[in-house]
Amino acid sequence: MDAADLRRLGRALREEERSAGRAVPRPSDVLLAEALAEPERLAVHDPAYARGAQRLGLLLRTAREALARGGTAEQALWQLWDGTSWPGRLERAAQRGGTAGRNADRDLDAVCALFETAARAEERTGGRGALNFLEEIDAQDIAADTLSRRMIRPDAVRLMTAHRSKGLEWALVVVAGVQEGLWPDLRRRGSLLEADRIGRDGLAEPLPPGALLAEERRLFYVAATRAKERLVVTAVKAASEDGDQPSRFLAELGVPPTDVTQRPRRPLSVAALVAELRATTVDPDASEALRDAAARRLARLAALRDEEGRPLVPAAHPHRWWGLHEPTHSEVPLRDRDRPVALSGSALDQLVNTCSLQWFLGREVKADAPSTAAQGFGNVVHVLADEVASGRTPADLAVLMERLDSVWDALAFDAPWKSRQEKEQARAALERFLHWHVMERGGRTPVATEHSFDVTLEADVYKVRIRGSMDRVETDGEGRAYVVDFKTGKQAVTRGDVEHHPQLAAYQLAVREGAVDDLFDGERPEPGGAELVQLRQGAAKKDGGDDVPKVQAQEPPDGEWVGQLLATAAGRVLDERFTPTTGDHCERCAFRGACSARAEGRHVVD
Repeated sequence: MDAADLRRLGRALREEERSAGRAVPRPSDVLLAEALAEPERLAVHDPAYARGAQRLGLLLRTAREALARGGTAEQALWQLWDGTSWPGRLERAAQRGGTAGRNADRDLDAVCALFETAARAEERTGGRGALNFLEEIDAQDIAADTLSRRMIRPDAVRLMTAHRSKGLEWALVVVAGVQEGLWPDLRRRGSLLEADRIGRDGLAEPLPPGALLAEERRLFYVAATRAKERLVVTAVKAASEDGDQPSRFLAELGVPPTDVTQRPRRPLSVAALVAELRATTVDPDASEALRDAAARRLARLAALRDEEGRPLVPAAHPHRWWGLHEPTHSEVPLRDRDRPVALSGSALDQLVNTCSLQWFLGREVKADAPSTAAQGFGNVVHVLADEVASGRTPADLAVLMERLDSVWDALAFDAPWKSRQEKEQARAALERFLHWHVMERGGRTPVATEHSFDVTLEADVYKVRIRGSMDRVETDGEGRAYVVDFKTGKQAVTRGDVEHHPQLAAYQLAVREGAVDDLFDGERPEPGGAELVQLRQGAAKKDGGDDVPKVQAQEPPDGEWVGQLLATAAGRVLDERFTPTTGDHCERCAFRGACSARAEGRHVVD
């Protein structure tokens, strides 16, 4: 298709949208992309300008189906290459020679390089996926590609080939990798079909080694003479059996090379440079002159600004440094001791069993990270379970999946494959929930779903206000209240931990304090137990296998351990004792980088 065909097809698609009742049609490029994804739509348009797009859409579908069947990026490239007339056109142009032939040769070289890159990526990583491969190719910025040149900053380092440096000069030039075999490179080179050898008198002979050497020497001269003030030439000198040796051109420079037997100690990033300068300014073993020079260099870095006045190295300014002031102490307590301490079941678990500092930073300071895809997964499954239990949605997997499809794209995942994987997990979780929902559960019947509660009770010398929401409240044959909590996490608690699970115990204590009285006609039921229903995990084979969820039950709490748990949590909140505690929960903690109990946080805090 040429530009005129594309414009005609774009106008036709926009007119089609207007006819469908859309006053302002979408841009042509969006409509063209949609049409290529569904090429059947193009059958109603004039073949004079739509036939090419329809053929391309069918070809893209073939490649997409191959990828869906597990094909590699290289296989998809071959299908696209074989499905067009482009290979034949390039071959005919290359055989004709001249300017068109040289251009065709370059195109063929580029295509060969693309296929080679796809094959190497597949062998190196064992399957990257087509989208990841395309993103990697798209992100590459080749300096020799004049069509994709970006704006050149005069105060930045420029990286280029020796050919591109012709006619330019810099105060400092570094010619790196001057190795024998690479510079000079005496291998014969040319395009794929060597159309550049075609002349008026037939095929010209390839350049002899002597001429190639002279050409390489001239190119090295060009690179070396780009420096106005300072030239640095580097090469690697290895043991003779390893093969890497400096180029013969080094000896022709007239300056004896200097051997560097080890890598010089030098920061390789701006952050590392700032860290080293800061360390030097306070190093007691460094001379006063060196400390002063480091401080002056930091000041220069901190003063650098871009075109819009923003600091280029903000970390160099002392205002951005941690650890320069003594820890602060609040004159006003966080909580009023005369008022009840408000806690939820999950907060109780964090304060007592995992990490009180994590609770403080996440709940009290509200510095926790935004909701993750895993939390969105749990919210969606909980809502659908509530709709089924309340009768608003039938207990049918097809209906639930239709409801899931309507909201799934709103969840943010790191990659398309992750979204598909999690959706399959969600389907399995809903299927387990439906099996659990209809199965006989010891004569228990549902009373309420997503039941909110708020009760205040005494725990030792503290008043504690327990708030939360019970996923499901049921009644057993003896009229007792039974609490069910659905879990969508990937890990279940151990059997021993369930017996003293703080969240379940808090729910049962809330039942004892009147949290569900309104569900039992104003009567106060006795707690009959509670359970965790692990929707992501199947039960053991003896309990029904993978089709039903893993259920972890807790008996009605006996003794005073629940009250002691509440008192411990309330005491830590009121006394402001938020000590970090390490454990498995650290792997999912958003505050590891500033936690004194972790190695990555000590350099910040200490």
